[in-house]
Amino acid sequence: MAEEQGDLEYGGDGRRLRWLAHNQARRRVIIDAAIRVLERSEPGEDIQVQLIAEEAGLARTVLYRHFHDRVDLDLAVQQKICKDLGERLLVTLSYDARPVEIIRNIVNGVVGWATEHPTLFWFIELELPGPGPHPLSEAIEQIAEQIEALMNTVVDYFGVELSANDRASLDPWVFALIGAVFSGVKRWRSRLEVAPGAGDFAKMLADSIWVQIKGTAEMRGIVVPDVPLVELLQVMEQSNQ
Repeated sequence: MAEEQGDLEYGGDGRRLRWLAHNQARRRVIIDAAIRVLERSEPGEDIQVQLIAEEAGLARTVLYRHFHDRVDLDLAVQQKICKDLGERLLVTLSYDARPVEIIRNIVNGVVGWATEHPTLFWFIELELPGPGPHPLSEAIEQIAEQIEALMNTVVDYFGVELSANDRASLDPWVFALIGAVFSGVKRWRSRLEVAPGAGDFAKMLADSIWVQIKGTAEMRGIVVPDVPLVELLQVMEQSNQ
């Protein structure tokens, strides 16, 4: 009776909804299993689907009931890894920090994560066939949007009127800055001797990005303040009262 009542509540679709929930849960189990297998592997190593199925406690044929093909599985794994990485980096975008600290936190986050998870970093860089945006590009875009919002806070605080070209260029410019971090880390990790150390490399990378941001702002009459952004917001709120 309870199942029949549930089906009625969903217009007869209760069973279908339960099946969809089961499939989604099974997909998550497979994706998590694939990530664990990747973590135990070396960058560039060929990961057989059978290993992933065994890690998930499933038959290989059952695995392919939940994914169209290997590309579909790999794409889902990339999306999950990039989602987790994006959430980790977004935590560093705090208005409680100074602008230079925010940049350093982001770069340290990328370098630290790539060092801790070299195979996952290699895997999310892979270009898979098929349409649609790359999961890593989506993650970079999400981070870039947040940084753009922080920059706009500084611009609004100083009351600077950016030109139409500057406004239009801000989004792709910030995207390029974040993308350059990933490209630099990829090159750094791919060399036979990974040098300098993670801390020194992250510092150099963050300093160079900070110089670009600070210099571009100063060319437009904006002196990036050396205070937490939350203080700027408080001043702006008080002046609007």
